[in-house]
Amino acid sequence: MSETKSPKKKVAAIVGAGPGLGTALAWRFARESYTVGVFARSGETLRQVQRDVQDAGGHAGAYPMDATDEAAVRASFARLRAEHGAPDVCVYNAGIFKMAGFLETSPEDFEAAWRINCLGAMLCAREVLPAMLEEQRGTLLFTGATASLRGGPRSAAFASGKFGLRALAQSLAREFGPRGIHVAHVVIDGIIDTRRAQARGGPRPPHQLAPDAIAETYWQLHRQDPSAWTQELDLRPSPEKF
Repeated sequence: MSETKSPKKKVAAIVGAGPGLGTALAWRFARESYTVGVFARSGETLRQVQRDVQDAGGHAGAYPMDATDEAAVRASFARLRAEHGAPDVCVYNAGIFKMAGFLETSPEDFEAAWRINCLGAMLCAREVLPAMLEEQRGTLLFTGATASLRGGPRSAAFASGKFGLRALAQSLAREFGPRGIHVAHVVIDGIIDTRRAQARGGPRPPHQLAPDAIAETYWQLHRQDPSAWTQELDLRPSPEKF
């Protein structure tokens, strides 16, 4: 008598799972019965996201991690695979935004921005792709910004990292799309409505993007049929000029 295999658990990895979009993404995938692995530098932030997901009836594992540290990325994803299985979807939402004049931007600041906005995405993609290729399916989603498309004044470091992230997403899509891996880059053209944005004052919705609405778009990208995949899309609030 042959044993019946239990169905594979659905797993989502959210890198950069802080308040705002990261939390909304964790909630959205948890609602679909995904076990969500949440990754961020701050253990306190992760524990809050984990509690929020579990209070809503979902299941989440918290993995404190510096996304720019190769050894830390390797160890954290190994823990996720050991505890819950390999991710079916990985969202790279980590990033750093710091405005500064070019002459006031040190080489160290420039490199730090590139490492979190671009290098971290490469390190995380390298951890999830082997299992996805074995299954011949999977989704990689990258959070971009207006600066992914054009470099503005006082944003040389930020734009360079985001340009690199966009190039990485395009390269991965062209290499791995024919092998069943959906890679998409999302340009967030506007300010996301978060507690930090509220504290700074300024416009509120509908002039800011709602995190839950963005997360819904990511979920729909993950659910797209392979006959009609999106590689890049842009999201902005209705009053935003572009």
